[in-house]
Amino acid sequence: MDRLQKVIAQAGVTSRRKAETLITEGRVKVNGKTVTELGVKVSPDDKVEVDGIPLEREEPAYFLLYKPTGVISSVKDDKGRKVVTDFLPEEVEARVFPVGRLDYDTSGAIILTNDGEFANKLMHPKYEIDKEYIAKIDGIPTKKELNQLKRGMRLEDGKTAPAQVKMLSADGKKKTSIIRLTIHEGRNRQVRRMFEALGYNVLKLKRERYGNLDLRGMNSGDIRPLKPHEVKYLNQISIKK
Repeated sequence: MDRLQKVIAQAGVTSRRKAETLITEGRVKVNGKTVTELGVKVSPDDKVEVDGIPLEREEPAYFLLYKPTGVISSVKDDKGRKVVTDFLPEEVEARVFPVGRLDYDTSGAIILTNDGEFANKLMHPKYEIDKEYIAKIDGIPTKKELNQLKRGMRLEDGKTAPAQVKMLSADGKKKTSIIRLTIHEGRNRQVRRMFEALGYNVLKLKRERYGNLDLRGMNSGDIRPLKPHEVKYLNQISIKK
């Protein structure tokens, strides 16, 4: 038996907090009866409706995809481009969706799940889940510029949080460098905009790590189920913070 708002959130309808609002507004029915109290618990056999639409509950599913460049972080694309769910094995019937997004021209680690509550926790800024990127840029930043990244960059949507930064290599002839950058925010094209604020263009970008998940043993386009301890760890992060 689980609380009604948790069941709604896990079905991917909305966050648990917004599910509570749906309940108190009288927009949720259990076995045909409107429920307005938050303490109600339901079993897998109970029929839940939100705004008259039956809730389809599935077993929670969690996957890690090594997203290639040129793939949309969505479940469908009106332009017919490849999307992240195209990489799921045929036998997977769960209706999963990406947690957050990676830009079309960025590769790397992205989580797919049908657990809406889990996804909302991972994307919430207060949980500060680390995301590690490897960027190839068209220049060689100075130590002063790297320190600017570490302290936080002033962007049009506000100053970024402090980042972990390390230059991995520099090519004096080609005037390019490889830099590891770890952030916990998830703003749109944030890493690229941070470098652009210093006057550098990102030539290639890959997200190497998301929380405790990395790409070791995976090739571009590979997908694997998350192990129970990996899901548990990510859930525990949100409990601790």
